[in-house]
Order: sequence, then C-alpha cells, then structure tokens
Amino acid sequence: MLSLQEISDRLEIEDLLARYSYAIDDRNWAALDDVFTPDATIDYSETGGAKGGLAEIKAWLPVAMERFPRYQHMVATMKLDLNGDRARSRTMLFNPMVYKRDDGEEQVFFIGLWYRDQLVRTEKGWRISERYEEMGYAHNVPAMPPVPSIAEMTAS
Repeated sequence: MLSLQEISDRLEIEDLLARYSYAIDDRNWAALDDVFTPDATIDYSETGGAKGGLAEIKAWLPVAMERFPRYQHMVATMKLDLNGDRARSRTMLFNPMVYKRDDGEEQVFFIGLWYRDQLVRTEKGWRISERYEEMGYAHNVPAMPPVPSIAEMTAS
C-alpha cells in the first residue's frame, strides 16, 4: 500500500511533468525555472537537439522551436522509482508537430520518445535535475535544415 507521502510525491511529479509540457507548448521558456533545478543538465541530442545547462537550453529552445507553428507534448505512462528526496523516472511522450517550410506549406509529423529523468525534492518542490530524451520512433518527418547548436548560437 502506498503511503500518503508516496502518493503526494507521485502526484507532485506528475504535475511537474505536465508543467514542463505546458511551458514548452506555450513557449513560456521562463516557466522552465519552476521545472528544472538551476544546475540541471538537459540532453535532447539523441532526438536531434542540443545538450546543455538550463540557461543554455532556455536560450536554444526559441530558436529550435521557431520553425514549428504548432505542437503538443503529451506525457503518459510514467515508471517512477522514488528514493526519499530523489527519484528516477522514464516517461513516454507522444509529440505531434507541424513544420512550416520556407514556401509556407505545413507538414504534420509525429515523434514518440521517452524522458529519462533524475528528480530531486527541493524547498520549492520536486524539480528535474537531469533530463535525457531517448528516441523511440518518428513518422512522416519532413526534411529540415539542422537547428543551430548551442556553440553556434553563442559564437554569433
């Protein structure tokens, strides 16, 4: 039987993952400060993105996501291992996206992946201290130019 603390932790972590999805889908990059620890490492590289600290990723995301006028991050089916004030999770993500080509045409495509997270309880609640995106599948992905890397963005 789950303790009240474990029930609370699980609900708080589910809410944390929902807040991440809404921050990304609403392009509210500042809201990520309430999702990640300040020293978090975030690795989107397996899915074609960047790897870096929270500040670097927050600067990179608006550039990376600009080509997509609409998208949704739908999280589901989380496997959560709680250990006191720390936790590990693997959570499914279904991510339909719309890509807008230079000629104005739009193409819908789908990505399925897993978030592999390390979480920590802070004085402000649960936060993600490490995130790794593990690629699952992609369907109907259009040909797209690469997104600038964090290094290319900071060199400009």
